[in-house]
Amino acid sequence: MSMNQKLSRKRHMAKAVTWRIIASATTFTITYIVFGDVKAATGIALVESALKMVLYYYHERAWFRFGNLGRKKD
Repeated sequence: MSMNQKLSRKRHMAKAVTWRIIASATTFTITYIVFGDVKAATGIALVESALKMVLYYYHERAWFRFGNLGRKKD
C-alpha cells in the first residue's frame, strides 16, 4: 500500500468522524424537539451515528476506488 493510500484512508476516516459529530448533533436536536425526551434523543443519535459512520466510510472508499468522476487520467 502506498503512502498516498494510507493518508487517504486516514483522511476518509477523519472526514467520517467529523461529519458524524455534526450530523448526530442535528439528529439529537430534532429528536429532542419532537419527543422532548433526552434519553430517547441520545439513544437514537448514538445508534444513527454508529451505523452511518460505518456506511459513510465504505461509501468514501468505494468512490475512491471506483469513482472516476472529475478525476484526471494519469
